[in-house]
Amino acid sequence: MTTPQTTQLVVIGAGPGGYAAAFMAADLGLQVTLVDPAENPGGVCLYRGCIPSKTLLHAARVIDEIAAGADWGLQVGSVEVDRRKLQQWKDGIVGQLTGGLGQLVKRRKITYLQGRARFTDNRHLEITGPGDDPQPLGFETAIIATGSLPMAIPALSVDDPRLWDSTAALKLETVPGKLLVVGGGYIGLELGSVYAALGSRVTVVEMTPDLLPGADRDLVRPLQRRLKGQLDAMLTDTTVTAIKAQKNGLRVALQATKGEKIPAKLFDAVLVAVGRRPRTAGLGLTNTAVVVDDKGFIQVDAQRRTAEPHILAIGDVAGEPMLAHKASHEGRVAAEVAAGHRVVYDPAAIPAVVFTDPEIAWVGLTESEAKAQGRKVTISKFPWGASGRALTLGRNEGVTKLVVDPENQRILGVGLAGPGAGEMIAEGALAIEMGANAMDLGLTIHPHPTLSETLMEAADAIFGTATHIYRPPKKRG
Repeated sequence: MTTPQTTQLVVIGAGPGGYAAAFMAADLGLQVTLVDPAENPGGVCLYRGCIPSKTLLHAARVIDEIAAGADWGLQVGSVEVDRRKLQQWKDGIVGQLTGGLGQLVKRRKITYLQGRARFTDNRHLEITGPGDDPQPLGFETAIIATGSLPMAIPALSVDDPRLWDSTAALKLETVPGKLLVVGGGYIGLELGSVYAALGSRVTVVEMTPDLLPGADRDLVRPLQRRLKGQLDAMLTDTTVTAIKAQKNGLRVALQATKGEKIPAKLFDAVLVAVGRRPRTAGLGLTNTAVVVDDKGFIQVDAQRRTAEPHILAIGDVAGEPMLAHKASHEGRVAAEVAAGHRVVYDPAAIPAVVFTDPEIAWVGLTESEAKAQGRKVTISKFPWGASGRALTLGRNEGVTKLVVDPENQRILGVGLAGPGAGEMIAEGALAIEMGANAMDLGLTIHPHPTLSETLMEAADAIFGTATHIYRPPKKRG
């Protein structure tokens, strides 16, 4: 590893936030050094998160669609999964994407250092590469983009390869006969869906009263109904109190919130997916004035500056929501700040997507948040049972939902449940960012037959003018 003595900008971490920041800064003319332990950029998202999980989720969806084909008169034999070939396909996609990013680093003349960075003071780092002695690096500006790690539950920790975190689950080294997923959030439900499609009997345990606590219940219900036919059990208001390793599996003790005793159950593997925590350990932040809050997040201002103004932080390490696209946007803002531009990070809305089947997506104000705030809103829904395109797909369980200001019909929030919801939610994000109202959305011609028409019809329904459902007419304007 050849380390330059100084650099104008150093970006620590090459995930979606870090490489977006480094690329933007290089495009703006800065001398950039990018530091990451991996051979190429990509971070958790490309290597151990977003991309490998979506690859497996697509395979799971194909398996489910083959089974559903029998209802349409398409008789197909049983599906056999070649686990090793599926692994190779997944790993090939990861390699293609990360290798491509490596080429973009070279094209932009960015210095890429494979290693870990640690602050020795507020102007210097120590870079430790594979097998190398630490090398010093001075910098004018630094952007911390070290991401996050799977959260562990110390009380449930056992030294056993059958106890997984999300990284282990994505390796696809085995398909357990019986799998317990601890956590009914998006990571647990996505990976649980994958293993259910591959043949595991999956049980999901969630400590709160319902799955996906951050989403509106009417968006979650279509998923719950579908999961009932795919999973062995969904246990809400339930916690795992102990895990004991045995030769024939992991024995798990469960406790209902209301105090009901649940017999211990035996599983071939247990996936703990209870969230993620910011990765700040080993960064040497105590050698700077950078402030970390009680949750482990680095405190930043609207420009992503820390208490050391020339040290910025972005992505998961800088606070919720811990989403790759939020990190990328922050990274670009931080790069502009490093280049001396007068910009701030101030998005009107950040979309969230759960890539289960059906997908769930939302952006902006949710109905639940409006109720909690005591804010008056108008709610408009279009059921996918009235969508011609949804019916041609054999998927009429979905719903499109708008949260609208009753005074001026401005769109405050959008929610979707159904296939492709993650693709369509960007239209909702754009509507909110542009300050669009329901009439803007309703008067925008959407192609037919598509699922995107449900956004137009949900907007029309506010005025009682939706074509494919009936609502009493109301005054427009």
